[in-house]
Amino acid sequence: MSAVLPAGDEPLLHVRRAEGVRVHWLSRPLATRSVAVAAPLVLLAVWEALVRAGWLDARFFPAPSSIVGTFQHMAWGLPWKDSLGWHVLVSLSRALIGFALGALPAIVVGALMGLMPLLRAAIQPMVGALYPIPKVAILPLVMLIFGIGEESKWAIIAVGVFFQVLIATAAGVANIDRIYLDVGANFKASRTATFFTIALPGALPVIFAGLRLGWGAALLLLVTAEMVSSQSGIGFIIWRAWQLMSVEDMYVGLVVIAFIGIVSFWLLDMAEARLLPWKKR
Repeated sequence: MSAVLPAGDEPLLHVRRAEGVRVHWLSRPLATRSVAVAAPLVLLAVWEALVRAGWLDARFFPAPSSIVGTFQHMAWGLPWKDSLGWHVLVSLSRALIGFALGALPAIVVGALMGLMPLLRAAIQPMVGALYPIPKVAILPLVMLIFGIGEESKWAIIAVGVFFQVLIATAAGVANIDRIYLDVGANFKASRTATFFTIALPGALPVIFAGLRLGWGAALLLLVTAEMVSSQSGIGFIIWRAWQLMSVEDMYVGLVVIAFIGIVSFWLLDMAEARLLPWKKR
């Protein structure tokens, strides 16, 4: 049996059978993907077995099968306004709006900080003073200013995202190879052209790293804000489950947040691959 491997792939598994010289090859990327899929499934199977055997307390760690049943009931067994899908859409809209409000100005200001040393010198101390403050700690102040409606949730998410993306963008632009800026200056490139054709493309890999960190902060702050002042969203589901001691509901909320995180990071990877085809992965 012969096998064709992609260029650069290293054979990982080589099995010879007694009846012949039949050989199976498993490429490293395929092995990596297989392990990535199999490991969580094995963990879930072990979890299910431990609960059914009574070795794991089902009050705190309900069996995965019961969590799936609760998920199905919340997704399709309730009216739309109470269903899981509606809560997910509400949370996603809040996260996306807050993320956009924080990330877009952070990219602009961060790029300008990277290009203008005087501006960086003026803003850097304020960033250093405000960034370490836990954003959850200022949630009461944000609610005082914006109320307990949607605006306070957008605002706290935007604040958390802003600093992550700002710092990454400023560092990315400041570390662009000086020769590219000199070439732009020799060709009399305007400040706008320098910003859009040199600074932003050169800093994009680092900006994407900041966007990933910012999105993680957005989900964290989203759940916190919904726990404190909301009657809808994934955070509200988790908090209500705790109040009612409905542990399965709580696990459903946690799994949904984890799933949103996985899918969103996958989408960011796709966007990065499309915008940065030259970057090695």
